[in-house]
Amino acid sequence: MKKLASTLGMTVAALGLVLTGCGNEDETSGAEGSGDLKILAAHNQTSPDNPFQEGMLEFKNVAESESDGAIEVEVHAGTIGTEESELVEKLKLGAADVVLVSPGFMTATGIKEVDLLALPYLFDDYDHWESVVDGEIGEELAEIINEQSGNDFKVLGYWSAGVRHYYGKEPLETIDDLRGMSIRTQTSGVVADFWRQAGATPVDVAWGELYQGLQQNVVDSSENAYPYFVQQNHHQTPNGKYTTETGHDYTTRLLLVNGERFDELTDEQKEILLNAAEASTVAEREALYAQEEEYKEKALEEGAEINEIDREPFIEIALPIQEAFAEDAGIEDILQRINDLKQ
Repeated sequence: MKKLASTLGMTVAALGLVLTGCGNEDETSGAEGSGDLKILAAHNQTSPDNPFQEGMLEFKNVAESESDGAIEVEVHAGTIGTEESELVEKLKLGAADVVLVSPGFMTATGIKEVDLLALPYLFDDYDHWESVVDGEIGEELAEIINEQSGNDFKVLGYWSAGVRHYYGKEPLETIDDLRGMSIRTQTSGVVADFWRQAGATPVDVAWGELYQGLQQNVVDSSENAYPYFVQQNHHQTPNGKYTTETGHDYTTRLLLVNGERFDELTDEQKEILLNAAEASTVAEREALYAQEEEYKEKALEEGAEINEIDREPFIEIALPIQEAFAEDAGIEDILQRINDLKQ
């Protein structure tokens, strides 16, 4: 049974937050009812039912209630950017305070070790994933992100984006069915290497444009978790009708903040926001776990076709990629420790 983390296993001293108007009395003394501290929290999903939204709303609820309204949180669901690069740029510029990003994006900023979390078939199940991100390995990766970013980025929590599967214009009966097929996924790094070696051609399509791309035959297939692609109706397009449960990735998302700005806060503000972050992480995972089966059933009811496949040929491709990546990044010990945590 999947468990929810009662604690995130991350030390308070290792966390940070960029906050709008911190320490500026003129900026925080606005209209009646406005908080002493205003935080803009954003993710890139536009569906109001998305687990990211559930997590962000819990962050808002806890921060505002524990501060008796002195902290105000404004949540944006895809309204200030549907691409992670937009959100992180806004975080750097102070136009956003809390953002959610993928390991692949963090790798693009030069922190290559984080791509470890995107390795195909790294995790066996949710229990295994939680034991990694909520334990010493999660703390270690958070420290790497903080140090290599010069305290620009810190991890406030590890969220889940579900178990990713292939979906496309044809079902996969064997791995050979991928040959010559284009697939929307990351076009660089370990994810692209995996799909390329499996026979497909990775292509770059923005998430907000993917429905149209599948509808108009711009791309043959994609890969994602049920809540995300079903909420966007990808399963109702000609090139999204068939889902094959490859289960290649227990997906991680990083709740990011800016450490330098966090250091300027009072101890009370820090404690409240850390409590909000922990509660939001639990809420997001709980919502995601519940939605996985719900949206699989919804896809079937709406005409999608779903099949299973022998995953061993995919795993045979993934294992050498894992080993080569860990060696290149100098983190063979972390990969071994992750494998040692498998039940």
